[in-house]
Amino acid sequence: MHAHDHHTPHAGHAHAGHAHAGHGHAAHAHAPADFGRAFAIGIGLNAAFVAIEAGYGIAADSLALLADAGHNLGDVFGLALAWFGAWLGRRAATRTRSYGWRKATILAAFINAATLLVLCGGLAWEALERFAQPPSVAATTVVVVAAVGIVVNGVTAWLFAGGREHDLNLRGAFLHMAADALVSLGVVLAGLAIAWTGATWLDPALSLAIVAVIVWSTWDLARESLDMLLDSVPRHIDLAAVERAIAAVDGVAAVHHVHVWRLSTTEVALTAHVVQTRPQLDGDLLVRIGTALREGFGIRHCTLQMEHGACAADETCDGGA
Repeated sequence: MHAHDHHTPHAGHAHAGHAHAGHGHAAHAHAPADFGRAFAIGIGLNAAFVAIEAGYGIAADSLALLADAGHNLGDVFGLALAWFGAWLGRRAATRTRSYGWRKATILAAFINAATLLVLCGGLAWEALERFAQPPSVAATTVVVVAAVGIVVNGVTAWLFAGGREHDLNLRGAFLHMAADALVSLGVVLAGLAIAWTGATWLDPALSLAIVAVIVWSTWDLARESLDMLLDSVPRHIDLAAVERAIAAVDGVAAVHHVHVWRLSTTEVALTAHVVQTRPQLDGDLLVRIGTALREGFGIRHCTLQMEHGACAADETCDGGA
């Protein structure tokens, strides 16, 4: 934790030294264990499957297979981008990038979501056009290829299941792969229905269903990653509750100018002006505030401006956190 002490023993105010208490890089919530191997396996499996699915989709003239292949191709690029973003996020800070590249993971998640939504528009347009002239579909080919897709996507989703609760990038990868497995299951069912009934309109109808699943699984990811890029308060944190928790710490008279945002998909930061009851900087007070924030909200990166007297009443006081 970092603290700046601004107090006024006389008419003016003095700036004390920069103090540290209860804060260290070892305490940061870093990304989950390295998922590099999971990314490599997932990319390899999906790239091979895309080639197979696209080839059979063209041979069988199945828009459902081509739509799913296009989405899986997007996932290959998405996994590669997420992997690259995770690598950037681990790079050390520099004098020009004092926070390092932590937000690269957030940017990667947003680009992935935006790309998938654009792809959905193209797939939906093509599906609507095919309703006018539904093509004949090799149902057996569709069923076999989609069944392979269930295995490929299911295994890839499992690779990222362990990190989905802690990292937006990994959650995005998991959701996409899990959704793909369900979509492939839908393709199998539609292929069987076409073989049984001969209703070729089921192919473009299934394509629209695929688009709906993709949009449903992607929209929340796009919105949350955009919120992170705009430094919004994380969804799981109630800003008013944070203010109350700080104000409730013994030795705190008031708190204002509280800001909470994400440094990365795994780290949350806070800055605040804390009005203390005593004119002297209290190191134990910093520790108590840090403990309350860490235990109550999982916030480990805190910068506090400690105030007392006239400076506390002046919200334009120099030296803001």
